[in-house]
Amino acid sequence: MKIEPKANCPLDAFAPCRQLDCAWFLKLRGANPNTGEEVDEWGCAVAWLPVLMVENSQQQRQTGAAVESFRNEMVRANATGQQVLLATLQQTAPQLKTIEVQPCN
Repeated sequence: MKIEPKANCPLDAFAPCRQLDCAWFLKLRGANPNTGEEVDEWGCAVAWLPVLMVENSQQQRQTGAAVESFRNEMVRANATGQQVLLATLQQTAPQLKTIEVQPCN
């Protein structure tokens, strides 16, 4: 059994849905984030909000994971760069002279 909502306008509970005469009535195409099945339907934007919010949350989680992965790669690259710099300094250290800095009075 599939539960079908009544065709009342969510912006005006006492008026029937005006469908194509309403600016909030739109066609949505894509995959349902809850079930994964294809969606190609007309409907009220207000009625689509829960589905769109679930999709938005999934996209935010994916973005957060990508940022975290990028951060981890940058930390690894920074550590490698530090090791290369330290190795270079150790090889050239005997050639460097220590300079003492006198404070200005």
